[in-house]
Amino acid sequence: MKLTGAEMVLSCLEAEKVDVVFGFPGGSVLTLYDEIYKKGLRHILSRHEQGAIHAADGYARASGKPGVVIATSGPGATNLVTGIATAYMDSIPLVVITGQVARPFIGTDAFQEADITGITLPITKHNYLVKEIEELPGIFKEAFFIASTGRQGPVLIDLPKDLQVEEGEFRYPHQIEIYGYRPTYEGHAGQISKALALIKKARKPLIYAGGGVITSGAHQELMELSQTGTIPVTTTLTGMGSIPYDYELFLGMPGMHGTYAANHAINESDLLITIGARFDDRVTGKIEHFAPHARIIHIDIDPAEIGKNIVADIPIVGDVRMVLKEILKRFKSGETEDWCKKIQEWKAAHPLRYKQTEPGCLKPQFVIEELDRLSDGDAIVTTDVGQHQMWTAQYFRFKQPRTLITSGGLGTMGYGFPAAIGAQVAFPGQLVICIAGDGSFQMNSQELATAVHYQIPVKVAIINNKYLGMVRQWQKMFYGGRYSQTSMDGSPDFVRLAEAYGAKGYRATTVEEVGPVIEKAFNTPGPVLMDFHVDPEENVLPMVAPNTSIVEMIGGDE
Repeated sequence: MKLTGAEMVLSCLEAEKVDVVFGFPGGSVLTLYDEIYKKGLRHILSRHEQGAIHAADGYARASGKPGVVIATSGPGATNLVTGIATAYMDSIPLVVITGQVARPFIGTDAFQEADITGITLPITKHNYLVKEIEELPGIFKEAFFIASTGRQGPVLIDLPKDLQVEEGEFRYPHQIEIYGYRPTYEGHAGQISKALALIKKARKPLIYAGGGVITSGAHQELMELSQTGTIPVTTTLTGMGSIPYDYELFLGMPGMHGTYAANHAINESDLLITIGARFDDRVTGKIEHFAPHARIIHIDIDPAEIGKNIVADIPIVGDVRMVLKEILKRFKSGETEDWCKKIQEWKAAHPLRYKQTEPGCLKPQFVIEELDRLSDGDAIVTTDVGQHQMWTAQYFRFKQPRTLITSGGLGTMGYGFPAAIGAQVAFPGQLVICIAGDGSFQMNSQELATAVHYQIPVKVAIINNKYLGMVRQWQKMFYGGRYSQTSMDGSPDFVRLAEAYGAKGYRATTVEEVGPVIEKAFNTPGPVLMDFHVDPEENVLPMVAPNTSIVEMIGGDE
């Protein structure tokens, strides 16, 4: 069957069961967009390419399926770079399709030419410049396969303009095998036996779980391991939701803004069972002081992560769900009663806390608690990056995996709102809440037009403290209170901004107004923005200062 390159792209997407793409058209993809028009593929037009790729990322995190984004050459492609890096750092499957100038003009500095494969080489799992029409079907098959297998990640396909009109034979491969690319899924039996022996001997075991648990769908196996062995669990930011917040052995998040119980449990444990996590510096604090008494089991699908930051005593390469299933077949727990009792004492004596809201001073933590209470925790929550992100991780009671969608590794401001649009597209009947800072929201606030145009009913909660809050907090604590360029004076009236785009906007400045505003927003059809004016100098606590042990915590009510 003879097809043009553009027709082939649509046929490839159909073969991969892609039901929606996000993007922004331009000169080098006009032929492709003409084909989208003819075929009727659902397309969400963002107002900026960064909005499109963050939406595709949010769609992927919520659904577990690869997100697809399209942009034109040159500036269209380079506007995707931050979103590609965001997905790469958090192992999110994306297929990124960029237009390129016609093949004879590549390398001539033609209008809107950029070497996007060279630019994105360090931040993609793989990328392609399609040079021959016959290569195109195989490249698309490989791209989806690579993006969604092993340690998942973004794959970019650069598509020259002239190739989109050229005709060629179309044969889409049913199966693919890539020489040298064979991810390991089954854990080594000998290593699993060694791990089982360590777990049985341990008296102070602790499970440290990360985003890999959610990616592999291993949350039930994680819970079974914890319950069967009576082993406490702490999860990273991207692992939130893999264990219900109210589970008695859940300690919350560890690290820089982690709980007292989680950090002290890591410090005193004799065995750290690390599952789908990578020992990020925000978790470990000073490496030399991290888990000083613990033997370490590290289960991860990416062998490059094992031993990269922390040396593992028992490394197990494999898909965490498959490895946990094998462990559970032969699992025998140790004696952990005293250990669990001690941890419960820590949780009771050192809960997360903040000074309660006083008249005229609305606390951001209270707003998060009310969003959780009035949604009954039954929502997909996206965040931007900063103080509000940490308060969300601390005070929103996540119950299910894939319900916290946030930029963990790269820490991308402007991520949360477009990601919420993508998550809502994946689950149109689900309540989706974007919790944003007043600084972060303005980085992609133009996507209000996208939400209104497609009537995507995302509910945005702006934690408006009139600062770049986390930067201000560091300036207060470590730079003598010199607030250099962190005031957000000059920000718009967010309620009027929402109304200008055709969305609803509500504001709360007092404790009494918070609940009614949230209830009204949740019950209003279409996109809604809530503007919460909070204490401008509230800090995220507890906090571990840089280059210190995670048990050296500044925290409590100070």
